[in-house]
Amino acid sequence: MKKCVIIMNPESGKKKKIKSYEEFYDTLRKYGYDTEIIFTESKGDAKKIIQALDKDIDLVISGGGDGTLNEIVAGNMKREKKLTIAPLPLGSTNDVGNMYGLNKSVMENLEIILKGKAKNIDVCFINNTPFVYVACLGDYIDMAYATPRNLKKRYGKIAYILYGIRQLRNKIHRYHIKYKIDGKEREGTYSFIFVSNSSRIAGQPDVYYDVKLDDNMFEVALADVKNKKDMLKMLVLVSTVDVKKIPGITYYQTNNLEIEFLTSPKSSWCIDGEEYKSSSMNYVFKVEQSMKMLVPKENVNKLFEE
Repeated sequence: MKKCVIIMNPESGKKKKIKSYEEFYDTLRKYGYDTEIIFTESKGDAKKIIQALDKDIDLVISGGGDGTLNEIVAGNMKREKKLTIAPLPLGSTNDVGNMYGLNKSVMENLEIILKGKAKNIDVCFINNTPFVYVACLGDYIDMAYATPRNLKKRYGKIAYILYGIRQLRNKIHRYHIKYKIDGKEREGTYSFIFVSNSSRIAGQPDVYYDVKLDDNMFEVALADVKNKKDMLKMLVLVSTVDVKKIPGITYYQTNNLEIEFLTSPKSSWCIDGEEYKSSSMNYVFKVEQSMKMLVPKENVNKLFEE
């Protein structure tokens, strides 16, 4: 039989209705897998677990949120022989799972994944740290990682709204940066920076209409927002208009970006919903395609070139 390991984060998101983990073993056995479930106990465990797995593992399933998937990808990228991975969303937002067309039923999602296709995917990096779908910086971005876990477990996505209301600021911070894209140097002042490889960001679907996850490129959106009124207006537009057409947003598609901050950021970067702490004023973004992900067939034609 083939070998599968599920790296399970029992603390992800709201409590899911998992009647018995025997369901996982039974379902995977039906698809020809001998399965082991390994539970994480603390942050960083998923990364260590996948790095230590034998090279003959056929599939690694990420049972958790986007942060758990990020850890598994980060650990996988450090392996000499990369393993095929698959997302099984259990978190509060699950942007990656939703982008692929997965729903709220854990066992249904497991079957959808196992019937899926293994595709080469782009893995992006910020200063050699990998991220799956987004690296972003700006006010309120910290909601993704600073919202208390007990609120997320109790209220799910609503927890971010509750926490965000409490964190409302009177002033939007703006950052003066120099940046280089494909060798061309530019300069500007921006409030929000998004570097992504996803059609869905922060729970918002179809942020970009034509994203491909295997084109060796990522999307860059630099937003100049001066106050909360402009920010709310831009958020409304993002839900109705292609980002590339919104006034105040500078858009690029590239595989080579360098950013130098001329004023120190007031908050940390957020990558895949988790805090990325760095005191650097310089950031280099790149992309690699050296890993396979087992994804549902539903959106393969929409999200992949090959």
